Amino acid sequence: MSNVQGKVVIVTGASSGIGEAAARLFGKAGAKVVIAARRVERLEAVAKGIEEAGTGAEALVIAADLSKLADIQSLVERTLGRFGRIDVLVNNAGFGRLNFLDRLDPIEDIEPQYRVNVLGYVLTTRLVLPMMMKQKSGHIINVASMAGKVATPTYTIYASCKFAIDGFSQALRREAAPWGIKVSVIYPTAVVTEFNQHARIQRKTKYTTPRSLLLTADDVGRAVLSLAARDRSAEVLMPGVNFFTKHINQSLPWLVDWLTIRNFTIPEREEELREAGLL
Repeated sequence: MSNVQGKVVIVTGASSGIGEAAARLFGKAGAKVVIAARRVERLEAVAKGIEEAGTGAEALVIAADLSKLADIQSLVERTLGRFGRIDVLVNNAGFGRLNFLDRLDPIEDIEPQYRVNVLGYVLTTRLVLPMMMKQKSGHIINVASMAGKVATPTYTIYASCKFAIDGFSQALRREAAPWGIKVSVIYPTAVVTEFNQHARIQRKTKYTTPRSLLLTADDVGRAVLSLAARDRSAEVLMPGVNFFTKHINQSLPWLVDWLTIRNFTIPEREEELREAGLL
């Protein structure tokens, strides 16, 4: 991936999971990597690994809460102050609180997801964009989710965040293209990261993601690096079988509705539905 060597890359949410994997891979490719997240001690460990890789890569650690505009402004200003340009922005910071909508707390569960998962991406991009326009080049890579293509029960808020990123990315791609700026999106299915540990809820049904569809953080990190190395915008659904999943959801929504309601929603809420006289 020599064509990312020496490029200035910002990776948000880089203290663990996909962000950490992507940052390490950019480091191995010789990039100048700016890693941002709230947990400084984790970032320091990632930075040490990048700089010890022996590729001439540099790492700049910046503590940032992507729900706060002031932190995002500081991230961009410090990056430009150190390197003078921004070649790649990887928007990755995010989290999920999964449950049925009526069980989610408006203040604790709903609002914070929109602040980080949507506004965090939008505001970081907004502040990076003028420099990329001035450079007449740049690549914005948004890490989304298959939840932004196919929404399922208990994902009401998280999926709506990712659908927002889907629309945001599509519109931005068409706005930014004349300036030589690329906009790409990755839509992974279930990834084995800390996200899954924090988002997990107690469920009665035993459905889990098939092993064949499970991804590792490194799988997605490699896809991020591959996109950054290209000179074009792209959408990547991971794994590839999700193209079929997306097509079925779009062409036969009634079937997906029936399957999810029958096999998930009703079994999960059977007691409540019986008490309400609906079963």
